[in-house]
Amino acid sequence: MIPQTLTNLLQQSLPFYHNLTASERELLVQHATLANYQEGQSLHFGNNDCIGLLVIKSGSIRTYLLSEEGREVTLYRLGENEVCILSASCVLKTITFDVFIEAESDCEILAVPSSVFLSLSTNNIYVEAYMYKLATERFSDVMWTMQQILFTSFDKRLAAFLLDETIKEQSDTLTMTHEQIAKYLGSAREVVSRMLKYFSTEGILTLSRGKITILDKKKLRSLL
Repeated sequence: MIPQTLTNLLQQSLPFYHNLTASERELLVQHATLANYQEGQSLHFGNNDCIGLLVIKSGSIRTYLLSEEGREVTLYRLGENEVCILSASCVLKTITFDVFIEAESDCEILAVPSSVFLSLSTNNIYVEAYMYKLATERFSDVMWTMQQILFTSFDKRLAAFLLDETIKEQSDTLTMTHEQIAKYLGSAREVVSRMLKYFSTEGILTLSRGKITILDKKKLRSLL
């Protein structure tokens, strides 16, 4: 039995919880496990790994594709109280590509094993509907990312990313490397460095080791 606080987390994060039978709730609660992950630690290694449905209690995770050459393309990022479905890709038979997931920061995550989630979705229409609704939302995120990569110039993508990060962090100083930004934007570190240097010469931001400070948000927004 997991603590009541984590039962509450399941209730709050999984809309189908109140539509489960007593035995289904017991199955879910007894098999859900809480684990801690450190920043940068891998949670899911493509189609050969199917750890189950992930409920993020704290921290954030990043879902990405990995090419044979080692290039990463971030599909989306999830934070506190959000749910990751692609970590249970073996339950979604239509997923035929490898998805990788890592802890973007130190995380505390509640996992529902794939076997349990499969049993629930097979026998309960509310769980099945939630599964496909969530998968559709995530694929919408994926398609938005692909549209940005294919059809939006890199200066606009970088400007939008930096503005979003200042809102997320509630600070005009961002602590991240050029390599990290390249992973988020599906680009090369050299491309990121050149564009950041250009932004710096334009007085939009300043660069220091592992940090970016936004000086002129108005000018940054004008690039969008």
